[in-house]
Amino acid sequence: MAMQPGLNELLKWSVENSSAAAADPAAPPPQARSLPPDAINALFGGPSDADLMKASMAAILSTDPEVTVDDKLIAFDNFEQLIENLDNANNLDPLGLWSSLLGCLEHREGEIRVMAAWCVGTAVQNNEKAQNKLVEMGGVEGLVKMACDEGEGKTARRKAVYALSSAVRNCQGGMDIAVKELGKLGKVKEGEKVDATDMERIDTIMEDLREEAAKADAKKEEAARTEESSKMEDAVEA
Repeated sequence: MAMQPGLNELLKWSVENSSAAAADPAAPPPQARSLPPDAINALFGGPSDADLMKASMAAILSTDPEVTVDDKLIAFDNFEQLIENLDNANNLDPLGLWSSLLGCLEHREGEIRVMAAWCVGTAVQNNEKAQNKLVEMGGVEGLVKMACDEGEGKTARRKAVYALSSAVRNCQGGMDIAVKELGKLGKVKEGEKVDATDMERIDTIMEDLREEAAKADAKKEEAARTEESSKMEDAVEA
């Protein structure tokens, strides 16, 4: 996805200044780097939220080695704040950003997967239009997979549960798909029908998924401690 040159420079400038401040708030301000004319034009020309959303996603998907994971996370944070606005969330479809966002659920970097799930949850929360689009794009299946993946980290799984919870409430199409997929995995009774307006039942399902994620994480931590202890014992004996 190509990014307009002015917006690209503006994003880089924003990332540099945000990163410096976040690293050491007490440090003196870094030497200012002047924005090039095209970036100034983009700034004072008032880039729209749509432009900023596209610029953020372009940074997230960038293969430029100079764009670090931290840079991508800053861009994702900006993206999430933008789609808190209902109009911007609904603009994901006409801007063609849903596919890119859902693709990030399978990103090799765990932190990117966390942010992707968070953004999906933000976009669909109390938003029928976005919920229906998520169903259409096959996103509910992806969220169920992520929420139940024992190889996934606890934070990512919990964010997937958050997104799934937001996706199915008052959305029967999403609820039906979620229950079907969860039934295949033995998380709910196969063939169970759950009303998308039954908040108590939905809460129970989601809490079970959160608890399962926490238990799996605790089990991995215990296994890691056991392995480390075994290595130390072997070293002493040697």
